[in-house]
Amino acid sequence: MSHSWLPISRKTLRNRHGKLNHVSDSSQTYTFKQRLILAIVPPMAYMIICLLGVTLRYEDVCEPGVLPAYHMPRPLIYALWHRCLLACAWRFRNGGIHILISRSFDGELIARTVERLGFVAVRGSSSRDGAAGLRNLQRAYLEKNYCAITADGPRGPAQIAKPGVTQLAKLVDGHVGALHLHPHRAWVLRSWDRFLIPKPFSRVTVGWAAFAPAEQSAVQSALDRAVEIAESGSPEPHLSAH
Repeated sequence: MSHSWLPISRKTLRNRHGKLNHVSDSSQTYTFKQRLILAIVPPMAYMIICLLGVTLRYEDVCEPGVLPAYHMPRPLIYALWHRCLLACAWRFRNGGIHILISRSFDGELIARTVERLGFVAVRGSSSRDGAAGLRNLQRAYLEKNYCAITADGPRGPAQIAKPGVTQLAKLVDGHVGALHLHPHRAWVLRSWDRFLIPKPFSRVTVGWAAFAPAEQSAVQSALDRAVEIAESGSPEPHLSAH
């Protein structure tokens, strides 16, 4: 099933003053080596994601009454786990999604890469400088945008929801959608999040859970359901035999 939102080109990613929403963080200073990496890695990463992405086959599986984000009107808040970011980057390209990315050097690499895929990076994190990041996401939400947060990023613990996404939902008096992307064939890195790299030509199931209220336990439960939906390929709960 292909997503149906209209592609957003770099020319349309502009703020209300008509200027392009650049994602690079001008407040940071970098060494010569870091500047060299920033000049080389994002374009290469973008090309690799594109080459891999065109081989992937996505399918959406939703809880009853739930629609995928690309069939829902803005603004919306979505939470996902850090480990499925790569599969997510291709599936939701050119949607103008505002995503929270840390101000670290690694965050700058990610920000410059996702800009090429049509995302808008909001700088901050759910830990350090989190308040500024949430304020910027709040502004993006109020301007009728999709907003996304990796609920366990940027450093974990894995698949434990931090309070950032719940705090954002409370700020805007909204609910939180939860999704998970499960590549059926993938390389699993030995990182804190067990990061997933889909293998070429693999099938990726996108699990969509029902929207959760702005409560941390409810968001955690919704994310857990999204994982189960994506991994099982079914919106129905699976009961283990005793």
